[in-house]
Amino acid sequence: VDPSEYKYIVLGLIFLKYVSDSFYQQRAQIQKWMNDPSNKKYYIRDPKAREKMLDDKEMYKRESVFYIPEVARWEFLRSKASLPNIAEYIERAMEAIERDNPEQLNGVLPKNFVRLPLEPHVIGELVNIFSRIKFDHEHEKEKDMLGRVYEYFIGQFADAEGKRGGAFFTPRPIVKLLVEILEPFENSRVFDPCAGSGGMFVQSNNFLKEHHKNPNKIAIYGQESNTTTLQLCKMNLAIRGVFGKIEYGNSYYEDKFSDLKADFVLANPP
Repeated sequence: VDPSEYKYIVLGLIFLKYVSDSFYQQRAQIQKWMNDPSNKKYYIRDPKAREKMLDDKEMYKRESVFYIPEVARWEFLRSKASLPNIAEYIERAMEAIERDNPEQLNGVLPKNFVRLPLEPHVIGELVNIFSRIKFDHEHEKEKDMLGRVYEYFIGQFADAEGKRGGAFFTPRPIVKLLVEILEPFENSRVFDPCAGSGGMFVQSNNFLKEHHKNPNKIAIYGQESNTTTLQLCKMNLAIRGVFGKIEYGNSYYEDKFSDLKADFVLANPP
């Protein structure tokens, strides 16, 4: 499979594994709260009420964790890894996650597994390999680690694709330099008219963290002319808990933000 195709397979499955592990971790925490009589807010004895709370999407959303329906949970997919229609199960999982988290993920996750020229056992083996990865430690550190894994893969795929890779990836030192020159601050608006995979936004977020400011207090606006790169951007931001307004369209002749008064414009044009 060509690198331009398999980056979505690899990154899509890593995304699926991470959000599933985060969900399991939060679910275990909710169960712990419900079992603790000293926790007046969440302690519940009734089994039906317990089940209801475990599937309350707000209990996950408030902790910046995606709610994952049963058909998309990693253990469910792992149990189907040896089946000839594993690709269909993965696509259904992606659709289910988007359906339950429409605000952040609608139309974002890759759903091209069925049409790929891959034997089912190859996809199943990939699921088994990723099953060895455990994202189960401190949430913020895991987010950062997964973000760096994503960045590594995106960089490798850009190298594999040669010059075309520049359309979705700018090397980190260049992005870091641009952000450090401009020094975005809290409550500022940052705009990238050719957003690629979202590196400018990630680094702006990191810049605030490094200077002990609130990384959530920044408004992000972006535009990307390639639909698959736009998906990559939204996935890259979602795993880090960074959300903004990213639109599809070519900035040169289809400006989606003509009324925006941005504080900072960061861009590496193609």
